[in-house]
Amino acid sequence: MGLGTTLGAQLRQWLTQDPTALQNSRAIANRLIDVLGAEDALKGPVRDLASQPLLLHVLHSRGAAQATALSTLTAHIRQTYAQAVQSELMDLLEAATGSADRTDTPPEPAQPATQTRRPQHQEEFEALAPGLALAACGALVLGWFAQELDRLIFEGWGWSGGMVLVVSLGLLQAISLGPTRWMRRQWSLTSEQSSNPRDVWRWISQAWIHCNGLEASLNLILLLIILGASPLQLGDVVLRYSLTALACLSLSVVCAQRWRISRIWSGASGPLSALIGLACGSSLLHWKLHDFQAGGLSIPVWVLLLLYGSLQLGWQLPRQDPDEQSTPLQRLVSSSCSWGFLLGLLWALISRLGELL
Repeated sequence: MGLGTTLGAQLRQWLTQDPTALQNSRAIANRLIDVLGAEDALKGPVRDLASQPLLLHVLHSRGAAQATALSTLTAHIRQTYAQAVQSELMDLLEAATGSADRTDTPPEPAQPATQTRRPQHQEEFEALAPGLALAACGALVLGWFAQELDRLIFEGWGWSGGMVLVVSLGLLQAISLGPTRWMRRQWSLTSEQSSNPRDVWRWISQAWIHCNGLEASLNLILLLIILGASPLQLGDVVLRYSLTALACLSLSVVCAQRWRISRIWSGASGPLSALIGLACGSSLLHWKLHDFQAGGLSIPVWVLLLLYGSLQLGWQLPRQDPDEQSTPLQRLVSSSCSWGFLLGLLWALISRLGELL
């Protein structure tokens, strides 16, 4: 019995004993690496195999769906690895599923080491590209729809674009409570779903409903303070909100994929952090205190930064998966709010340079 067969048999046993424990790619990778022990030669390929969303489909589906996923995954293995590694990984899949998929095409001759696999960053980008493209197109459609809605309804009511956005987010969050709380799970985006073609629509939906009710309430209050008196039309507000959320999300997902961090993204943390970062950057670069008016109060942007930043640190630093191995800095960089603040500071710097030039 080879090493791949041993790993596959162990994986099948875990699947029989507790299938819910193997719903996470990180958990599968950690368990298989522990079984490998000192066998360092297979650790990289096994970790890469466990990170493939197709492996979850192979393990948790049956019939034609499993066969299709298995065929696609084996084709990926043949294109990526040398013959020796292919054999071990195929043994692993065969033992784990009780089926074989080796007769479709003859084994390919071993390629030179420099040609055995494509660069990892290229594979990651290709997996994320459908979600990025759909979300970018969705932002344009939402911006157009908001513009038409503003022209037909809200201009006559005298509502600002920022006020309509806050009210819309609040209504969606309220709808997700009670019997419709499933929306908070279905509309969010996880690390595993980010590269799954069947979940690309979540790249659009994740920005509109929070999984954390306390974070949702705080974000709505701060968005109301910052955008409540915004002169922008609703179409511009929605377009900027969607594109900023997409920029923060894409950078966060890339970091989470690179460091194998389990993360759930949802809500307006990215765009809100970008607004706070933009205000802080403008205040520093102009050397002038920037504040917001709300209910007769004058609230400096530094107060919002300290309040929001401290709460976000408490939410983002803990591990969302106890089995993952990551540093606090890696988990922080894999959050939308961190990238939102950095992008806000960058935009403030670009705006200031434009004024000086």
